[in-house]
Amino acid sequence: MHALLHVIIKEFLQLRQDKKMIPVMIVGPLVQLLALGYAANMDVSDIPMVLVDQDRSSESRNLVQRFTGSGSFEVVGAEDTVDRIEPWLVEGRAQIALVIGSGYGEAVAGDIRARVQVIADGTDSNSAVVGLGYASRIVAGVSRELFRTRLERESLRRARGTLDEPSLWPAAATAIGRIELVPRVWYNPDLKSRWFYVPAVLALVLMLVTMMLPSMAVVREKEIGTLEQISVTPLRPWQLIVGKLVPYAVIGLLDMLLIVALARWIFGVPLRGSLLVLTFFTLLYLLNTLSLGVLVSTAVNTQQQAMMFTAFVFMVPMIYLSGLVFPIENMPRLFQIGSYAIPVRYYGHVLRGVFLKGSGIDVLWPEALALFGIGATVLTLASLRFRKSLD
Repeated sequence: MHALLHVIIKEFLQLRQDKKMIPVMIVGPLVQLLALGYAANMDVSDIPMVLVDQDRSSESRNLVQRFTGSGSFEVVGAEDTVDRIEPWLVEGRAQIALVIGSGYGEAVAGDIRARVQVIADGTDSNSAVVGLGYASRIVAGVSRELFRTRLERESLRRARGTLDEPSLWPAAATAIGRIELVPRVWYNPDLKSRWFYVPAVLALVLMLVTMMLPSMAVVREKEIGTLEQISVTPLRPWQLIVGKLVPYAVIGLLDMLLIVALARWIFGVPLRGSLLVLTFFTLLYLLNTLSLGVLVSTAVNTQQQAMMFTAFVFMVPMIYLSGLVFPIENMPRLFQIGSYAIPVRYYGHVLRGVFLKGSGIDVLWPEALALFGIGATVLTLASLRFRKSLD
């Protein structure tokens, strides 16, 4: 342990001498969190909308006011015919077109089904889907109000005995009207996409700091020849590996605390779980990323190779297949099976469980076993390859 302590101190002193490395490991993650935290926002508001109102009645104006008053749409222009909509969508001046045909007001006032058309620019599929969903809810809300108003008017006429003709509303419609759906969203009641993405930034930042930088640090000693000098010392391979990884683990924990503080105070993401539980799982996650960094260092000979190998062989596939960005359930079966070998998958579950649901060890123990099992396997493989390189 005395020799191990000297190796750790040596690594900290070496990091302190590299004045460019400290900003990368401390300031860099904070900048990434701020940039990605504000940029990774799937909430859609103020969707530019072009209006084609061919009815020009009080009913059509009321419908338009419902769209603009929702805060989801902004009327940026108006046309007289549907043929003039395409230039707005092609040039990107509008993403949605609302078409209200002539006779809409008469249909709303009478017993005829009124129809409106919403045309969306599908090149941005996310905005198109969200915009169509907003429009559907607004139209459905107007339809429910009209339905309720007509039922109340008919009930009043029946009570007064002024209903001479058969009712146009079947009795079943009244029964259906009594069913009310009351939705409740737990853990993220406002459905803020930032609450979903900001915790994922922590996993990405830790992967960058504790996987790429340690691999480059070990390879740098290969390049300058100090690794061969260390190999003739009484140090054992495990002491050298642990001594090199501990400083980066400490920096990773420091980055975790800083990112959690920023996520909580700047982006308003709640931390409903225990910080101690999050720290425990972060240590297990660092076991995986640090071991992968050492494993990469045994397979390459230059820092450039280490950076490229880490980025394209490990980081990019792990980001895509971990579920941090794309749902694993939507992936082909082969990729879903492969994602079980990716530690970021389990750490992502932990982050969202601890931040949003307040989950503890009693719920997240499968993720703990998976992270420990994968980390121990990779560390063993990295140690064997590192021992061989020293020999």
